[in-house]
Amino acid sequence: MDCTNPPFTGTTRRLPTSPCTHRPACPSATSSDREAARVVAGHQEQGWSLLCNGVLVFEDTGELLPDGRVVAPRRPAAALA
Repeated sequence: MDCTNPPFTGTTRRLPTSPCTHRPACPSATSSDREAARVVAGHQEQGWSLLCNGVLVFEDTGELLPDGRVVAPRRPAAALA
C-alpha cells in the first residue's frame, strides 16, 4: 500500500466563507468580529476551539484562519507606572 501524499499541484482548497447554518449567522472568518462565532468543537485541555466559521482560536488569543493565515496572539499592553 502506498502511503505517500499526492504531489502538490499548486492549488489550495477554499472553505466556504462561513459554513454557519444557524440564525442569526455568525460572522465570517474574514470579519473583524470573527471570534464571536459559535464554538463547534472545544478542546480546552489542548488549548484550542474550532468556531463555526472555520477559525481555530487558541487560548493565547492566536488564531488560524481557514485559508491558512495566522493571526498573532494579542497581548495586553504593559501597565504604565
